[in-house]
Amino acid sequence: MKPLAAKCWAPATALLLAAMTTSCTGSAVGGGAAAAARPGAAGVGDRLFPTLGNGGYDVVHYGLTLDYVPETNRLKGTAVITARATQDLSRFDLDLSGLRVRTATVQGAKAQVARRDDEVLVTPAKAVGNGDVFKTVVTYDGIPRTLKGDDGGLEGWIETDDGSTALGEPTGSMTWFPGNHHPSDKATYDMTVTVPKDEDGDPYDVVSNGRLITEKDKGETVTRHWRTDEPMASYLAHVSVGYFEIHKGWTDDDLPVYVAIDPDESDAAADVPDVLPRIVDWASERFGPYPFSSTGAVVDHLPGLDYALETQTKPYFDEAPDEALIVHELAHQWFGNSVTPRRWKDMWLSEGLATYAEWLWEEGHGGRSTDEIFEDFYDGTDDESKGIWAFPPADPPSAGRVSDPPVYGRGAMVMHKVRNAVGDKTFFGILRTWTREHRYGNADTRQFIALCEEKSGKDLTGLFGTWLFGERKPPRM
Repeated sequence: MKPLAAKCWAPATALLLAAMTTSCTGSAVGGGAAAAARPGAAGVGDRLFPTLGNGGYDVVHYGLTLDYVPETNRLKGTAVITARATQDLSRFDLDLSGLRVRTATVQGAKAQVARRDDEVLVTPAKAVGNGDVFKTVVTYDGIPRTLKGDDGGLEGWIETDDGSTALGEPTGSMTWFPGNHHPSDKATYDMTVTVPKDEDGDPYDVVSNGRLITEKDKGETVTRHWRTDEPMASYLAHVSVGYFEIHKGWTDDDLPVYVAIDPDESDAAADVPDVLPRIVDWASERFGPYPFSSTGAVVDHLPGLDYALETQTKPYFDEAPDEALIVHELAHQWFGNSVTPRRWKDMWLSEGLATYAEWLWEEGHGGRSTDEIFEDFYDGTDDESKGIWAFPPADPPSAGRVSDPPVYGRGAMVMHKVRNAVGDKTFFGILRTWTREHRYGNADTRQFIALCEEKSGKDLTGLFGTWLFGERKPPRM
């Protein structure tokens, strides 16, 4: 996002859908829950977002079928949630804000449903055994909400001048589908979205994460099926409905590129389809192989949103972006999307590295050196340096401050200090090891520090203590 140990998983195949009968550890569904089955926790224990996510299960796959009418902003959905129980479950929660649940089944049997604020409490007809893979089907509908986050920004389901867009960081994804909405529970996705044609008979475009599998014109409606084969945190899930100019291409590594541009931004964003593949290739040389099977972007026209988001495989921009912003959101495909912070307090690992990627791009393209940028942040002369000393990057004081300047600017300064301490060869080796060892999983600050010390053979306690955890601006050294 930019203001203006891996779990068991497999690709989204039939094995993970209706025919799926075994868990990642080989336990058969229906093995029977113990008499001591208990409800899963409402929340995963994240200090900053205590009600987000749920305990007792890990989602493996979301199959979302959505019918959306832009003129009325009404959404009807069916969510098929394939998950593995991590305890004997008598009941479990799903995060869902606002929309009305119509029906729910677990393993084909009707389940009891209750609501408690943004929680859907699902009680299956038969308890689910620890290790069992089970399927929950939820039908729901309503007018999806737009949320105002603790930081004052808009998220969730947001209407645009010609449709809508769904943006999830940090809590907005629960406004349009039920699930386990915490970054620590990643899953694969299939999204099938049906929209009517407009009054002139023209179809709306639907753009989402991953690859476009099918597109069916049924006369009065058009249905598009998008698939994300690699695990994704729910806050990165995205759907945009509207009118877009579609640009398709390839990177030098034969990676498919899909860029959707709102016609109102077409002139200002004309370079995006050409610049984006070059940035992907540039980043791949520094951070390791691109982690997903496609790339691209959505350039919308949404005045007043004032941020971009690293929605997986296709970053979302509210207006035509400059190169630095494209670099930032594409760097997130490695740092944040493939390797996802374990808890929200670890967000500096995502935003600090994405910001440092901007520094590296500027250094290599005729701008300031990274040493000069560091000094400008330290002195407060850089436009983005305001407020970076408000708190330690690895310890945001509240949910509303996880996207504040220390997480970005001071997070990038930490990376530069590490680079200077260990040397370029070791530093970039650390980044490539990080993206390789934690590919498609979650990782935290402790693991990053340990990797830096292991690869460099140095005790970096003082460096991290001063720049990452220190309460005050360090003295110039």
